[in-house]
Amino acid sequence: MRAVLVGVDFGKLDFVSSLEELALLSKTAGAQPVASVTGKRSSPDAALFVGSGKADEVLDTINDLEAEVAIFNHALSPAQQRNLERHLKVRVVDRTSLILDIFAQRAQSHEGKVQVELAQLQHLATRLIRGWTHLERQKGGIGLRGPGETQLETDRRLIGARVKALRAKLDKLQRQRNTQRRSRERNRTFSVSLVGYTNAGKSTLFNNMTKAGVYAADQLFATLDTTSRRIHLGEYGNVVISDTVGFIRDLPTQLVAAFRATLDETIHADLLLHVVDAASPVRDDQIEQVNAVLQEIGADHVPQVLVWNKIDVAGLEPGIEHDEYDKIRRVFVSAQTGEGIDLLRQAIAGFAQAGGASPGHFPPDDSRLSERSDEIIP
Repeated sequence: MRAVLVGVDFGKLDFVSSLEELALLSKTAGAQPVASVTGKRSSPDAALFVGSGKADEVLDTINDLEAEVAIFNHALSPAQQRNLERHLKVRVVDRTSLILDIFAQRAQSHEGKVQVELAQLQHLATRLIRGWTHLERQKGGIGLRGPGETQLETDRRLIGARVKALRAKLDKLQRQRNTQRRSRERNRTFSVSLVGYTNAGKSTLFNNMTKAGVYAADQLFATLDTTSRRIHLGEYGNVVISDTVGFIRDLPTQLVAAFRATLDETIHADLLLHVVDAASPVRDDQIEQVNAVLQEIGADHVPQVLVWNKIDVAGLEPGIEHDEYDKIRRVFVSAQTGEGIDLLRQAIAGFAQAGGASPGHFPPDDSRLSERSDEIIP
């Protein structure tokens, strides 16, 4: 499916990287980006988001390249999406719908599929189009008082019923997770969760440490389902480590809510390993995006260690970095080659032995990666 990408620069510093990410998301969803149309605005246009002039430019690009879909790097209101589809004469997909579609393709487990369907239905409920005007005029009458509800009302009722059923399923799965978690707590098992931006290498790191064989690929959202394994850390004993879904900028709120059961593994962890792509030019922004989601789900209080991954690509050496209080600040590893993994295991064992003492939260500085030297915050 040939796609034209559309992005509007509202003055944010990460506009270029965000547009590159949109291209990756589009390819992950199965689209073929053939062109990008960009522009600058101080605020979105109420009717067409990009304004009428830019919408005409998008239309010309679509016609010239015979594109079948326009993908916007923004969340569109239902009215804006409908107006754009009428104007462009092709399907219009916003960033939220694109991410939801990728999640729908990637979900493997029963829980993952339920979570994605719930998020999709919640998104769809705001976008029901009044296309059944012949029924909307029926206000009752002989033979119409019962079945005479509009198609729009029927759709809303059916969606509401399905959402209720899916939430009940997720509540049941949540109770099962809570039971498993209480069992671990009774056994005093130290729990570690891998978090990070999508495609930072969490699943590869997880496989390297646990030999679990979890699916890992150089693509966005390769992992949606949480997988937990026990690993042995020498004299300390066993800890439980969990691989979780990757985060991304502007992660749809429907997904955050739907994946609450999965993300609870993060909230209740004793230690977070925040995996960072050390070779990414926008790693600082990605760290901020992940921390924003952690705060949104209530996991910002959990002790966190930055794991600088892909050092083989970034040209760095394995090592452990401490702050002025001798607390572990960062661990430099390559999940692909295995460099630094022993150091990471030592770091986890150290925190487990200390009972999960907080290593502190740090700003995403690049003192190991550049000439700049930032102040270390304990």
